[in-house]
Parts: sequence; C-alpha cells; structure tokens
Amino acid sequence: IIAFKLPKNNVKSFKIVASHLDSPTFKIKPNCSIETAAHTLSIALEGYGGTILSSWLDRPLSIAGRVVCKENNKLVTKLVDINRPLCVIPNVAIHQNRSINDGYKYTYASDIIPLYGMKGSMKLEDLIASENNIEKDDICSMELYIYSYERGYNFGVNNEFIIAPQIDNLESSYLSLLAFMNSKNDNSINVYCSFDNEEVGSGSKQGALSTFLSDTLRRITKKIGLSKEQHLIALAKSFMVSCDNAHATHPNQPGLCDPLNRCYMNEGIVIKTNANLSYTTDAISHALFTSILDEANVKWQVFANRSDTRGGSTLGHLSLSQVSIDSIDIGLAQLAMHSSNEVCAVKDMKMMVEGLIAFYNKHLSKDSENNFLIK
Repeated sequence: IIAFKLPKNNVKSFKIVASHLDSPTFKIKPNCSIETAAHTLSIALEGYGGTILSSWLDRPLSIAGRVVCKENNKLVTKLVDINRPLCVIPNVAIHQNRSINDGYKYTYASDIIPLYGMKGSMKLEDLIASENNIEKDDICSMELYIYSYERGYNFGVNNEFIIAPQIDNLESSYLSLLAFMNSKNDNSINVYCSFDNEEVGSGSKQGALSTFLSDTLRRITKKIGLSKEQHLIALAKSFMVSCDNAHATHPNQPGLCDPLNRCYMNEGIVIKTNANLSYTTDAISHALFTSILDEANVKWQVFANRSDTRGGSTLGHLSLSQVSIDSIDIGLAQLAMHSSNEVCAVKDMKMMVEGLIAFYNKHLSKDSENNFLIK
C-alpha cells in the first residue's frame, strides 16, 4: 500500500518512509490434507521466508489468507481468517528422541506438519467454506497461510519489553504509519509505503523490486501537472527512509554482535550500515537523518554486522533500483528475529514515531552543488 499527502505549496521533493508487511511463516499447499498413521488429519505446508523452525512447535496456530470465488462471471477475492486455535505442530517426546537437546535438524517434510483433526474430520476447504459463508463449489483457488494465534504481551520488571508474533516487520510499518498520519509538510509530498514479499526477495508485483513505487510517484506528479523533467528534479531532491528492524545485542550471546557497532533495546533508533550495500546508508544520508534526530532530541545508535558474519538485507537497496534517490536504512533493536514470537522494547517505539514525524515535517532542499539544506 502507498499513501501520500500533497503539500500546500509547489512540490519540491518526496519524503518517503518504506517498510514491509510480511513475516516468515508457512504456506498451505493446494492439495493439503494428509491422513496419517496416527489416525489423524494433518496439513501439508511449505516454508515462506527464513523462519526459526523450532519456535513454531507446540504453539496454538490458525489459518488465514484469501480465496478467489466465481460470482456471476466475476472472480471475487475474499479474505478469510479462522480466528481460533486450529492446529499445532507437535514435538516428539524426549523419551522418543533422547538427542533432541544435542542439536536436532528439523525438516519441512517430516517435522513441520500441523496436526489439524482426527481422521475423517472436515477437510480444510470445507471448513474455509463453512466458516466464511462461501459455497465450496464457488471457490476457484485458495492462498492460505499458517499464523501464530498467540497474542502480544508486555513483560519485564517495569513492563519495558514486548513479546509478540511478527514484530519484524509490523512494528516498523505500524509506527511509520502513525508518523505519517501525524505529520505535515508544505513543500514536499509525504509518502507512506509498505511493500509485500520482502522475506522472499521482493520480486513480486507488490514487492520492493517492482515498479509500484516509481509508477505511483510519477502518476502523482503527472496528475498535478509536473513534466517528466520536473518529476526527475523532484526525485533528485528527495529522501527515503527504509524502515526494517535490527538485531539487538543478545543478553546470552553478546559475542554474536560487532564489539564496537552494536545496538541495544530501549536506546533509540538504529542506523544500519553495511559495506556491501545490504543497507543504503551512506555518509550523506547518515549525516542528514541523524541531524534531524538530534534536533528533535531523539536518541539514535549505529549497527554493523560482525565482520565475519553475513547479515540480512532490507527493501531499501531493492527499491533504489527503481527510484534513484538518497536513502538510509533504520530500524529498532529486537531479539529473536524470525522466531514465531519476537521481542522488542517499549521506549523505542515512541522514539521511532517522534523521529519519523521530525523527518516528515522537515523541509529539505539542495543547493547548486547538490548539498542538502535542512530547514
């Protein structure tokens, strides 16, 4: 989704905050019902993104997604959600796998198979139809995913932490939306953007590698009367914040982080850097964005991976292949990234909103030598 606000004055540039909405999970296969030797019914899955497999076992799970139905010669998409504990991926008892704590390799084909019901139970397609008032014969196709049914909680002696599913990256997409809704700029088009499919490479029509952002920006400026040249001039003065979370220093394994460039929960917005351009931060974007944060009294810190460790990437550098503008990668420090339950910090959320509001509200321009001017 992309949302934007037109300025009161002539358009000078775009101010963009981009995040992604998807998280690692499991997609249900088209033919999914498995009658097992245990006289039960299970569901066939395949992995979506890189998840910590063991974290999904022995937890309440449910199913949501979409179905496409034929209605009067139209193909209509309907969102569906069972919205109750429906299945579980059971562990094997330690009595039957004595080496489970010595390092067990889980596989999708034999371990990551949710228990759904007893043999002879209603098949999943019948359940989807009955619980959503859909005629089964009208369903042309289904696109369904497993999700954790556990809810989020505060924890810690002062309730300073949050544990919840899908913190990466619903935290960033939600906080950047709050900032967008509570900001105003009279000279730039403020843009909120949330892509899909970042966890599987962003190569979809709704991913960061698509032309979705570049097409939308051009359609906006064309509608308000800007020529292609004026559009390109506006892009040259624009700035994008790629917002995706970062790895907090782990309390049990601090050595996994770089000794000098590590970040901590509840200590501010994380500026992410990488020599191989997994993140878009450079000297100019770092200086510009941190100057805005300093003026707004918002704390910030820096993160770089250990030199012998390959970190993850974000949508920022992928988006720039379609829209060439200055950009920075930021996030908030979290633990257990890509687990079914992840951990983040309360104070950081407020700082992110305040920092992005300051960014959206700031008037940026460039002089004749391409230097940013901050007003």
